Amino acid sequence: MSYAVQRDSSRRLTGLVAVVAFHVVLVYALVHGLARKIVEVVRAPLETKIIEEIKAPPPDKPPPPPPPKLTMPPPPYIPPPEVQVNVPTVMAPTITAVTNVKPPAEPIRTAAIMDPNCPKPPYPAGARRANETGNVRLSYLIDVDGKVLDSKIEQSSGYRRLDEAAKNALAQCKFTAATVDGRPVRARKITIYEWKLE
Repeated sequence: MSYAVQRDSSRRLTGLVAVVAFHVVLVYALVHGLARKIVEVVRAPLETKIIEEIKAPPPDKPPPPPPPKLTMPPPPYIPPPEVQVNVPTVMAPTITAVTNVKPPAEPIRTAAIMDPNCPKPPYPAGARRANETGNVRLSYLIDVDGKVLDSKIEQSSGYRRLDEAAKNALAQCKFTAATVDGRPVRARKITIYEWKLE
C-alpha cells in the first residue's frame, strides 16, 4: 500500500468520526431539553404599549376676506360733433368725338381634340400579374398636323410599366390641332390615364 493511499484513507476516517460526533451531540441536545428551552425563549410574552393619539393643533384663524375690487365708472358719453361736408357735384364725362374704328378683339382660341377612335392602351401583362394599379398624368405637345411631338410624365403611377404603356399609347393617337383665329397652332395638353384591374 502506498503512502498517498494511506493519507487519503486517514482523511476519510477523520471526516467520518467528525460526522458521527456531531450527530451524537445533536441527539444529546434534543433529548435533554435544549429544543424546549429554545421554544420557550421564542414563546416569551410580547410587551405592548398603547400610544395616545396625537391631537392636531387647533386651526389658525381664517384669513381676512380680500378687499373689494374698485372699478372705474364708465367715461361720460360725449356725442360726436355734427360736421356737414359739401361735396361738389361732378358732371359725367360727355362723348365729344365718335369714330368708326373698332377696338382690337380678343383672338378666338380652340383647344386640341383627341380623335374619339384612339384606342385605350392594353394593360401590360407583367403589371396585371403583379396587381399594379394607379394614375399616370401626362403632358404632351400637339403639332399643327395633329401628331404628338413630345410627351412627359408629370405624375407617375408608381410603376414604370404602366407609365411607359400610357406614354406609348398616347404617341399613337391622332388629334385635331388647336387653333387661334382659325389657324392651327401647337398646343400643350394634359391627360390622365387610370389603370385599374377589373
